[in-house]
Amino acid sequence: MTGFVLLAIGIGNFLLALKTKDEIPRITAVVAGAIFLIWGYTLTPMHFQLVVEISSVIAAFSICMRCLDCK
Repeated sequence: MTGFVLLAIGIGNFLLALKTKDEIPRITAVVAGAIFLIWGYTLTPMHFQLVVEISSVIAAFSICMRCLDCK
């Protein structure tokens, strides 16, 4: 459960960074959000990690196939 809370905090930090206009607070929010996301991802159950990894590989593969003009 802790992992999902940290993931939510990380996503919240990224949303905060999108709304911030100043450069330094934006960079700080993005770095803090990345730390929370990585930390939260490592604490989530293995099943959730596998779903995220498989979906990211499928998304990257489809983008690469479009860029290379493969059919």
